[in-house]
Amino acid sequence: MMNSKEKLMYEVMKAIYEQSMPICFKGSMVLKACLLEAGYVEEVRHTVDIDANWNSDTPPSVDTMISALQTAIDKAGIDAKVRIYRMYGEGRSAGFTFADRETDEELFLMDMDVNRPIPDTQIYEIEGLCFRGVSPTQMIADKVSAISTEKVFRRIKDVVDLYYLSKVFSFDKADVLRTLKANGRELDHFQGFLQQPEELRHAYEKFRLGGDVHKPPFDEVYAAVKTFLKDVLPKEKSREQE
Repeated sequence: MMNSKEKLMYEVMKAIYEQSMPICFKGSMVLKACLLEAGYVEEVRHTVDIDANWNSDTPPSVDTMISALQTAIDKAGIDAKVRIYRMYGEGRSAGFTFADRETDEELFLMDMDVNRPIPDTQIYEIEGLCFRGVSPTQMIADKVSAISTEKVFRRIKDVVDLYYLSKVFSFDKADVLRTLKANGRELDHFQGFLQQPEELRHAYEKFRLGGDVHKPPFDEVYAAVKTFLKDVLPKEKSREQE
């Protein structure tokens, strides 16, 4: 269910968790573990990096973050070197490279948001590797928020992920709205998602799931996500006229 790169990334996530660092994970790596725990056994899209949040009382320095990450993987016996290639700032995440210590070959990247609103989290385990990641409700809220905006055409992966999540979770409108409010966010109007399905289809056709992962037909994905989100979608005119 996971390739060698994903296994290494989960080992790094476990190493960070075991050092009790102020880091939780999000994104595709958490989604994969979350779906497996919930009983979804189909292969899902692959990823090549780790997404994380760092939350601390004061803004961490570059040296603080690099040292903490390096110490965690050294203690776990992971033979890699951590470097920063992008410092965090207003609306910008920090970017780290994990490279093979011997060959200097890039192994994977990590994107780290720093001191954003603290998300709802829980502990996950995948093939014996434990880590702290955002909760299913937090994940759903983040993805619904993204596709409710005009960014939906650039965030087709969130549509795909909501399709996966719809197979094993029910949609709790109250919990999702409460989670968004706690993060200082609200839903947009879903204009692109509802009114421009052909543009969405085009974006979906270009999107690659990685490896030999099965890619469901767009109509199946779109219909499933639309049904999943029905409680927060604005009423369409045709429905209002009925």
